[in-house]
Amino acid sequence: MSIRPIAAHRKAIPTMEGAGVKLHRAFGFQDPEELDPFLLFDDFRNDRPADFLKGFPWHPHRGIETITYVLAGTVAHGDSLGNEGTLGAGDVQWMTAGSGILHQEMPKGNAKGQMHGFQLWANLPSSLKMTPPRYQDVQGKDIPEIVDDDGTRVKVIVGSFWGQRGPVDGIAADPQYLDIFVPAGKKKTFKIDTYRRAFAYVFDGAGAFADASAPSGVLLEKEVAGEELNIRDLSGNRTLIRFGSGDEVTVQAGPDGIRFLLISGAPIQEPVAWHGPIVMNTRDELITAMTELRNGTFIKPAH
Repeated sequence: MSIRPIAAHRKAIPTMEGAGVKLHRAFGFQDPEELDPFLLFDDFRNDRPADFLKGFPWHPHRGIETITYVLAGTVAHGDSLGNEGTLGAGDVQWMTAGSGILHQEMPKGNAKGQMHGFQLWANLPSSLKMTPPRYQDVQGKDIPEIVDDDGTRVKVIVGSFWGQRGPVDGIAADPQYLDIFVPAGKKKTFKIDTYRRAFAYVFDGAGAFADASAPSGVLLEKEVAGEELNIRDLSGNRTLIRFGSGDEVTVQAGPDGIRFLLISGAPIQEPVAWHGPIVMNTRDELITAMTELRNGTFIKPAH
């Protein structure tokens, strides 16, 4: 057993996307090898409707998959193929853009005006870049949740974990996407296949992730010594933790517990040519995509 080292630890950065949606970006439009097969991760959370209601109007995607997970409010979506629907609190949409799609996503707050969700972009290998688009829409009630004896809760959105399998399947990156809550003061270890790239994103509470260079971790040492936990030692709200290689991640929850996403996937290890929402393998393929957008041939007929 080997604890994964912490390769990076940083806060998500405020940014603006769509027609003026204020959000926080944990990573994206940087080195695509850093978290291969994942390209971008956004936390769109706001209590002011004026900061998100203009949404994400019509825009294209090709060569990737987008994963939207809603915690509060709703997201109405529609596309160039005639699909439409609404994601509510707890729901997930895994969209395989493949050969190309035009779509829009319009968030709306709950009764208190609150909106909260995440969007993750996953790359597609060259063999699937031009696959027909497809959706997997999953309601929150269909996502299995495991409750351990110590109060730890794990929602299994994608992949297998603790004997449960998430409802989303057939994904190229063979990902694991978990929503985890660890109660106050509890220490928990989670297994991750060694061949996967992995990251955690903390969005509620705080905790300390053990590092391979100091396997007991800062808080774990304090626990043994009987010292009080110091909130400054913790990874808190909107923190990204990128892990190196290993087969387990250990976290100790702070005084209010910790809730985070733990996401991993098999690296594709192919060249990346990237322009906004279009991700291909070569510059020529990008030029082709942009040309097709201009001349109206971007959307491919269904086979």
